[in-house]
Amino acid sequence: MITKRKNHLLGDVIPVIIIAAILIVLKEFKLISTSRLLILQYIGLYSIFVLGINMVNGYLGIFSLAHAGFMASGAYAAAISSKYFFKESWMFPLILLFGGLIAMLIGLIMSIPSFKAKGDYLAIITLGFSLIVQSFLQNWRFVGASKGINNVAKFTNIYWVYGCLLFAIIIVRKFINSKYGRSLKAIREDQVASELVSVDVKRAKTIAFAVSAFLIGISGALLVHLLGYTSPSAYGYTNIVDGLVMVYLGGMGSITGSIVGATLWQILIQTLKNLGTWRWVVGGGLLCVIMIFLTNGIFGNKELSDAIHAIRKYFSRSKTNKTISEETTK
Repeated sequence: MITKRKNHLLGDVIPVIIIAAILIVLKEFKLISTSRLLILQYIGLYSIFVLGINMVNGYLGIFSLAHAGFMASGAYAAAISSKYFFKESWMFPLILLFGGLIAMLIGLIMSIPSFKAKGDYLAIITLGFSLIVQSFLQNWRFVGASKGINNVAKFTNIYWVYGCLLFAIIIVRKFINSKYGRSLKAIREDQVASELVSVDVKRAKTIAFAVSAFLIGISGALLVHLLGYTSPSAYGYTNIVDGLVMVYLGGMGSITGSIVGATLWQILIQTLKNLGTWRWVVGGGLLCVIMIFLTNGIFGNKELSDAIHAIRKYFSRSKTNKTISEETTK
């Protein structure tokens, strides 16, 4: 069992390491344009964003719309900390950690409604939370109100983005392989039955929301230090729809699906960036198509590591059968 879990972790991490290494080589030897490098950084940080959403929407099976509020919390907390406290580039890990922890604290609070509310009611509560956060930021003069925060240090680069992505993948994989991860899957299938077999539902939900908010907060911190500014308008309905499309496109409850969904959607966004608000129409339409024809997304709850394991098992079986056949012939 331990070997299988280790293989799954390696199957998740190694492809990202290879891709990151290729991107670093392309960057260092100036074989890739600045605009394309920016897109690749978007893909990396939004992969972290989707991994966070998947913790609650995928593994726990709750339809939450709180991700915009979590991202805004992490982004603004990180921006404030870098402007007033952690001003040096070597302090960037502290900035990321601060953004993630502030979002996590809010995630702990937002887990409380999930103890009682379910389905549409919880979706409305979490949507209300995201819109309240946006409205609060629009009226808070200390952070520039509707104008947002400008002149934020651009500490984010390709190294930080993909380093944080690897960190996020390891966190998610370790978590879902733990007893709490198994509890989430049990709650997703049948919460009542889970309670009957002594699963601590409240604790599992609390941890899921906390980890989800932490990862989303880090993605927000990376984003604001990539762009050099942030504003409340970035964390409204567009952000909510983008998050849902990416998580449902790639697959619910899948690390590989999270990365694939973020990659495809970011590429599509860059292709359609001149459409402005019509992007909402495209995003909403794509979400409807996914829900109808790809109910589990591209990967569903499967992982790239599952495919690698299946291929290795197939060739191992073929080799064993060949050996037996040769011995029988002798």
